[in-house]
Amino acid sequence: MKTRKTITGAATLTLSLTLGLIQCMQLALPACAQEAKAPVLDRTSLPIKEPQLKPCTIVDARDAKLPPRFQVKAPDGAPNVLLVLIDDMGFGQSSAFGGPVQMPTLEKLANNGLRYNGFHTTALCSPTRAALLSGRNHHVCNMGSITETATGFPGQTGQRPNSVAPLAEMLRLNGYATAAFGKSHETAAWEVSPSGPTDRWPTRSGFDKFYGFIGGEANQWAPTLYDGLTQVEPPNEPNYHLIPDMTRKAIQWMNYEKSLTPDKPFFIYFAPGGTHAPHQVPKEWIDKYKGKFDQGWDKLREETLARQKALGMVPSDATLAPKPPGIKDWDKLTADERKLFAHQMEVFAAYGEFTDHNVGNLITALEKNGQLDNTLVFYIAGDNGASAEGGFNGLYNEMSYFNSAPESVEDILKHYDKLGSADSYGHYAAGWAVAGDTPFTWTKQVASDYGGTMNAMAVHWPHGIKAKGEIRSQFHHVIDIAPTILEAAGLPEPKSVNGTVQTPIEGVSMAYTFDNARAESKRKTQYFEIFGNRSIYHDGWLAGTVHRAPWEPKPSTTLDKDKWELYNTKTDFSLTKDLSKEMPEKLKEMQGIFLKEAEKYNVLPLDDRLFDRLNAKLVGRPDLMQGRKSLTVYDGMTGMSENVFISLKNSSYTLTADTEVPKEGANGVIIAQAGKFGGWSFYLNEGKPTFTYNWLGQAEYTIAASEALTPGANTIKFDFAYDGGGPGKGGTGTISVNGKEVATGRIDKTQGFIFSADEGADVGADLGTAVSKAYQVPNRFTGKLNSVKVDLLPGSAVDQAHNARAHSEGKMKKMLSD
Repeated sequence: MKTRKTITGAATLTLSLTLGLIQCMQLALPACAQEAKAPVLDRTSLPIKEPQLKPCTIVDARDAKLPPRFQVKAPDGAPNVLLVLIDDMGFGQSSAFGGPVQMPTLEKLANNGLRYNGFHTTALCSPTRAALLSGRNHHVCNMGSITETATGFPGQTGQRPNSVAPLAEMLRLNGYATAAFGKSHETAAWEVSPSGPTDRWPTRSGFDKFYGFIGGEANQWAPTLYDGLTQVEPPNEPNYHLIPDMTRKAIQWMNYEKSLTPDKPFFIYFAPGGTHAPHQVPKEWIDKYKGKFDQGWDKLREETLARQKALGMVPSDATLAPKPPGIKDWDKLTADERKLFAHQMEVFAAYGEFTDHNVGNLITALEKNGQLDNTLVFYIAGDNGASAEGGFNGLYNEMSYFNSAPESVEDILKHYDKLGSADSYGHYAAGWAVAGDTPFTWTKQVASDYGGTMNAMAVHWPHGIKAKGEIRSQFHHVIDIAPTILEAAGLPEPKSVNGTVQTPIEGVSMAYTFDNARAESKRKTQYFEIFGNRSIYHDGWLAGTVHRAPWEPKPSTTLDKDKWELYNTKTDFSLTKDLSKEMPEKLKEMQGIFLKEAEKYNVLPLDDRLFDRLNAKLVGRPDLMQGRKSLTVYDGMTGMSENVFISLKNSSYTLTADTEVPKEGANGVIIAQAGKFGGWSFYLNEGKPTFTYNWLGQAEYTIAASEALTPGANTIKFDFAYDGGGPGKGGTGTISVNGKEVATGRIDKTQGFIFSADEGADVGADLGTAVSKAYQVPNRFTGKLNSVKVDLLPGSAVDQAHNARAHSEGKMKKMLSD
C-alpha cells in the first residue's frame, strides 16, 4: 500500500507538471501563434505607446496568426472641430450680436446653435491665441504680451514651454488630422527664419498643415506667406486677396482629408487677418455700406444697444457706459472729419462682412460633404475688443504713425478713394472702436474692462447640441475652449506629451452649458492682465484698474498708485456703477484674490514698461543681431523680418554686392527691404545701378548711375552717410562700381522706427509690394549674385543712445497694435 501510494503520488505530480508546462507554453507562445486582442489605449500619455509583441519563432508565415495592427484612431463618433477666430472685432460689431457689420454666416450658426454673451478673451492678440490653443492662461504659456515684447521673466518669455502642449498636438496624437489657416502670432519673433528653432512654428505645434502668415498683421493684397516651414509667393492672379485664398486652401485640405480618410476627424483652426489693420477689402463690398455710418459713432452706440437688447445679448435695463476721455462727440467734429471717419467705418464693416462671407464658403463646403452636422464649430468674433490703435484720426498708412509722422485729416482725405484698396494700409479712428465695444467704455489692450475682453461667440454642433437659437450667459474664458473640445471628442487630458509632464489644463469644459441654459457657471475666478492693465473676476464681481489707455505712449501713474474700480456684473452688465468707495472691504478682498492668482499663474512681476521692452538686451530677450555690425546675405534669402535682419535705421551704412553680369546685361533687385508703404531698394534698372528710398509711400528718393554695368564681375556698392541729429533724418547716398563713384544724391528723410510689420528684406528680388514705382514685383536679379554684405559704419553722427530709445518707442507703438 505504501508503494502504491508512492506511485500514485508520482503520477499526480507528473500530470500536474505536464498541465502546468502546457499552460506555460501557451502563455509563452509568440504573438504570431495565437489570436490577440486589440490593446486598450492609454491616452493620458502621448504619443500613445505601441504594445510590445513577443518575438515570433514560427518559421512559416502561413502557420502564424496576424497580430492586430497598432493604429491610433480617435474615439468612435468623435466630431470634427472647426475653430474660427476673427481678429480685432468688438462685442458690439457683428450683426449676430446686435452690431452693424452684416455677418450672415455667424447669424446662421448662432440661430441653429448657441450664442454666448459672457465669453472673454485676454484683451490682446498673441496672449489670447496662446491661451485658446492650449487651455492654459496666457502667462503660463509665457505669452504675457506679444512675442515682440517678450522679456526674460517667466510668464513673459514669448516661448511656449514644452509642459504646455498645444491642443492641436493632443488631437493629432489621438488620431485627428489637423490644419491651421491664416494668422499665427505665437512664434517668438527671433525664431521666424529658416534658422529657427522651429519648435513653436505651427507645423511643429501640432498642425499637420499650415498656410498663412506668421506675425501680428499682413497686407491682405500681398502677404508674406508660409506653407508649413517654407515661404511661398501668393498665387499670381488678378485681384488676389489672402482671405479667399486661405479659404480655398482650407476647403481643398478638408476635401482631400475626407476623401482619403472619411472616418478620420479633423481639427481646423481658421484665423483670418480680418478685421485687424490694415483694413483691406474689395471695393464692391465697401460700396454696400455707403452712407451707413453718416450718423456717427455716438448714434451708432445707441442703435447697437437697442439691437443688443432686442436680441437678448444684454439685459433690458443695460445702459451705455461713458466714452473714454479723448473720444470726441460726433456732433462736435468738423465736416471733413465726419466725411473721413464715416468712410473709414464703411471700409471696416465691408472687411468684416467679406471675412464672414469666406467663412461661409467653408461652412458651405462642410455642408456639401455631409460633415457639418458632426462638426463642432466655435465661431469667435474677436481675439480681443475692437482696436483703438488707429488713434483719434485713423490712418491711411499705418506706418506713418509708427514713424512719428502723424497723418492729419487733410492728409488722409487726399487718399479717400483709395482706403481699403491695395494702395492703402489703413486703420479707422478710435471712436469707432469704442462704438464697436458697445455697451462698454474701453477697447483692445484694456484687460480691466469688458470692452477689452468680452467677445461674441457662437457654438454650432447639431449632433451634440439639441438647443437652437438660445443664449448662454455663463462666464467663460478663452482657456475653456480646449477642455470643451477634449470632452466632446471623448479624450482625457494628457498627463505627459512627447516625454514632458504637462502643466494641467486650467480651463474648464463648457459642454455642461450646451443643453442647460440655467446651469451655474463652473468658472468662478479669472484674472486679466496686459501691460499693467489688470483685473480680477470672482463670482460675479469685477475689480480692476485702467493703467494705460491704448493711445497713450506711457502710463499716467505708477503701478502702486493705480485707482481700482469695483463692479457687480450680475446687476451692472455695462460696468457703469463703480462701487469701490461704497465697498472698500470687498475691493480689498478682490485685490487679494488678484495677487493670489497672479502669483499662481506667473503674472508677477507686473511689467508696464513700453519702450524698454523693445531693447532685447535690457529685458533679457534673444536678438539675432545683438552687437553685430556686419551681415552677409545671399541670393534667395527672402522675407527676413525686422526681428532677424540688421537694422540700418538712423545710421550710416554700406551695401556691397558681389555680382557677375552676363554678356546680354542684367537687371533686377540686388537687395530690398519692405515695400510700397516705406522701404529701400538697391537694384539695376536698364542695367544701371540704382538706389531708391521710399519714405512712407509719400516720397521716393532715387540715386542712379548714368551707365549700365559692363559684362563680367562687378562689385557694386552703396554708401549712406547719415546726417545725424536724431531719428528719421536724411543723408547722402553714393553708388560706386569697382571702386569708382558713379552717382551721388540726397535722401532728405528716412524712417526712424519701422519699415513694415509684414514685408521683410529680400535678396535677389523684391517680394510683396515694390519699393519703387520703377519696377514691378518680384523683379528678380537676372545676373549672378554671389553675396551682399551689409555693414554699419562707426562714428555715425546720430546719438546712439537717443537712437536706440527712439527706435524702441516707434517699434512699441507698432507692436501694441498687433
